[in-house]
Amino acid sequence: MRETQAVRRKVQLRPVRPAGWWWDALLVAALVGLTAALAADRLFGVDRAVADWAEAHRPTAAYWAAVVFNYLGQGSPLTLIALGMGVLLAVRARSVRPVLPPVLAFVLTYLTIGPLKVWTARPAPSAGVKEPFLPAEATLPLFQHDLPVRFAQSYPSGHVANAIVWYGVIALLLAPLLATFGRTVPPSLVTVVRAVPPVVVLCTTTYLGWHWLTDSVAGLLLGLFLDRLLRRVPWDDVPLPGRLGTWNRPALFTAYGVRRRGR
Repeated sequence: MRETQAVRRKVQLRPVRPAGWWWDALLVAALVGLTAALAADRLFGVDRAVADWAEAHRPTAAYWAAVVFNYLGQGSPLTLIALGMGVLLAVRARSVRPVLPPVLAFVLTYLTIGPLKVWTARPAPSAGVKEPFLPAEATLPLFQHDLPVRFAQSYPSGHVANAIVWYGVIALLLAPLLATFGRTVPPSLVTVVRAVPPVVVLCTTTYLGWHWLTDSVAGLLLGLFLDRLLRRVPWDDVPLPGRLGTWNRPALFTAYGVRRRGR
């Protein structure tokens, strides 16, 4: 009898746009540079000017509209939505692979956003008008470790970073999930899902005075970096234990990875 050997596809990182690791290095360098500037008491004038303008132009209707739209960046609901989509796609495609993106996204955000907030220990703009009622000049600096942690977790903006990462995962799962129902997703809609919510969250969280402008920019830089890491992962080719059997099949990028009903 002729022996047959399973051919394992070569695992290669997926391309991202803009291409090249230098973009990732640029994002990290910008985040480090921004943090260093704030640590040296730079850019405080810009932060204060934006926060003061927002406070002076925040009528009741605009305030509540911003609060509602800011919920687009809530990390816990987004995590559950992405995980739910991954589980549903996993069941329909009979593959564990759709669960991998939300799991890795959770790990990356958990290991970066929270620790950075604790390390930088920066109060939010609202810390001057509610507990701990800091003097205006004391609300801006980083590394205020003498404050309780709950009062000094403004930098970087977790809402902005979470929105970029989680809507990226949702966009990744959306097309293959709808394909299991015989539906297609226009690329323009995927772009809207990826881009619009993070922009809305960045604007609203700054406008509401829940974060300084530089907090939001730092969240943007961190979120884009994490998103590029996730987009590079070849989810359909990641080696998995052989005991998974047919549940090891491709399900996200490969044309026949998702099985439609009736086939």
